[in-house]
Order: sequence, then structure tokens, then C-alpha cells
Amino acid sequence: MPIRPLAADVLITVALTSVAVLLGQEATSQGWPALDLTGHLLVGLVNVPVVARGRAPVAVCLFVLAMWAGYVTAGYWPVVNSFAPMLALYTVASLRPLRTAAGCAALMSAVWIYAGFISERAAMASVVAQALGFSLVLVRFGHVARRSAELARQLRDEQEERARREVAEERGRIARELHDVVAHHMSVISVQVGLARFVFDSDPDTARTALGTIAGTSTEALEELRRVLQVLRADEDGGPTAPMPGLARLAEMAERVRAGGVAVELRVDGTPRPLPPGVDLCAYRVVQEALTNVLKHAPGSRALVEVQYRPHHVAVSVTDDGEGVIQDRVRTGGGHGLIGMRERAKLYGGTISIGPRSEGGFAVELTLPTSTRTARQGDGTTE
Repeated sequence: MPIRPLAADVLITVALTSVAVLLGQEATSQGWPALDLTGHLLVGLVNVPVVARGRAPVAVCLFVLAMWAGYVTAGYWPVVNSFAPMLALYTVASLRPLRTAAGCAALMSAVWIYAGFISERAAMASVVAQALGFSLVLVRFGHVARRSAELARQLRDEQEERARREVAEERGRIARELHDVVAHHMSVISVQVGLARFVFDSDPDTARTALGTIAGTSTEALEELRRVLQVLRADEDGGPTAPMPGLARLAEMAERVRAGGVAVELRVDGTPRPLPPGVDLCAYRVVQEALTNVLKHAPGSRALVEVQYRPHHVAVSVTDDGEGVIQDRVRTGGGHGLIGMRERAKLYGGTISIGPRSEGGFAVELTLPTSTRTARQGDGTTE
């Protein structure tokens, strides 16, 4: 069973304190004063703070060394409390930079040499060697432990990143497979629709069978599409809860742009009607990108947004008068935004015209079909 760090530190502290008290009972046999009440109190002050070494290693090390120096000054046997300072120094070396560990090591060596200096029976050569040797060894072992922990953490991060990439690749493969399944279902639906239309009057039973096949296949296709979305959104907290924006929200967009400093006028020609979701979103995004460009490149100009509802298509245009153009921000070629507008128009079989106007300013004009038959006849782009 794994031991929690705090529990381990408590056990280590109890062990160190117990060892110090037991060694203190041997002090008289070594020619040193026995531990009295003050001595036991100093033993506790040196050893007990070790329990917090993981949270504040430098502070604990400095406090332990200070208490050890006081214990030595009081004339007690220095060996009794030597283990807690060494553990504190090792902890600093394993958790903090080498420069910090070297400073704490110098302090521990100084206290060690000081203990030998005030002792009448100590051999100073041996004391200095011990002070320097123990300090160097502890710092070395702590530094190696720190580097090992960093390498282990880096290896763990790399393994997690590799696992995420593998999961993403597998999800992509699954999504491609599901895409093929959906494409197959749509092909079946298309064939069955043609068959039902062909025999609708001459063979009603066959037409009904085809319609039943369409219903079952479309249900399966929707299920597969849901699986695709689940695979692609597996790492997200959840899909968007708000509906996708459309032309009905152009007034909100115009208000936001006006707040940014561009005077925007919105005109609607024809009776607004519900549009296919993809077409509605495409028109909204093109207007959004066009107005964003006006904000970026001509913040002092006036913009006109026109929406025209026609029986088989919808047309939107965004024009500005060119006032306040910032030439440094005007691109000489097509930016990502312009490319995105063209790709959206192409996707829904529409036509788009993007470019400067002869009377000044810039214009974006988009026409999108609102029926599948018309969409198949589109797919044009002009400059």
C-alpha cells in the first residue's frame, strides 16, 4: 500500500527524534553532558520541523541548522542532532536549484566545523573532512534525485502526449470509416429516391418499398453522423448549446460593429424566410468576415449591408465607401479571411465577388441558391 508523503514525513520525523533521544542517553559515556530538559527541548526543535521539509525545504533547513547551532553552543554532544540537518540538506538539493543547495551545504559545513572548534577533544582535520564530505555527498545525491524526477516527469508527459496523438489518430480513422458509411447510405437514398420518382404512378408498391428503404437508411445515416460527432467531440466538455447564427441576427452584428466605430446600415429586400441551416450560416459568416475587414482596414468608413430574398436564392452584399483606409493594413493578396469566404461560397454552390469598387471602397457580393437543384448549378467565384 502506498504511503502518502505527509505520513512518510511524520514517520521519518518520529524515527529521527527517537534516534536522537536514544543517542542522547549515550552522551555521558562519550564524555558529554547528559540531556536535561533544555537538551530534550533542543532535540525536538531540531528534529520535529523535518515533518514540513517537503512544503518549505529551504526554510526548514535554515531553521534546523539554527537550532542545531544553538544545541551545539549549549555544550551538548553534536552527533545527537546531526541526522536531521543532513536530511534537510538532502531535501533542499532534491527540490531546489543547485545554487540554493550549495548555500545550505555551506551553512551546514560551517555549523559542523563550529561544533568541532568549540570541542576540546575534536580533531579538526577529521571534522573539516566530515563537514565537507557529507555536504558534497548529500548535495550530489539530492541533485541526482532531482534530475531523475525531472526526467521521469518529462518521460511521463511525452508518453501522455504520444497516447493523446494515438487516440486522435484512431478517432480520425474511425471518423473516416463512419464517413464512408454515411456516404454509402446517402448513395442508397439517392438511388431509391430516383426509383420511387420513376415508378410513383406506374408501380405504387415499388414506390412504397423504396420510400421505406429511404426512411430506414436515412435513420441509419443519422445515427452514423451522431457517432462521427461523438468521436470528434470526445475531448470536449460538450457541443455548443446555442443555435448557429444566421441572417436573422445581422442586426445584432451591425450594433456590435457600430460600437467599434464603423457606421453600418442594414437593408433587407424581400420577405425574410427560413433558409437551409448551412446556407443561412454561410451568408452570416461572409457578412461577419466582410465587416471585420472593414473594422480592421477602414475603421472610419461607412458600410452598407444589403440582403435580398429571391424565390430561388438569397444575395448579400457588404460595401464601404473607403474613407479612413489604413494602407499599411491592406493586403496586396488574398488573406485567410477572403479564402474562407470563397470556400464557403463554393461549398454551397454560390457565387461571390470580392474586390475594390470603381467609385472607391470595397465590396463583397455573395449569391447563394436556396434549393438543392439550384445549388448544383452554382459553384462559381469571381473577383
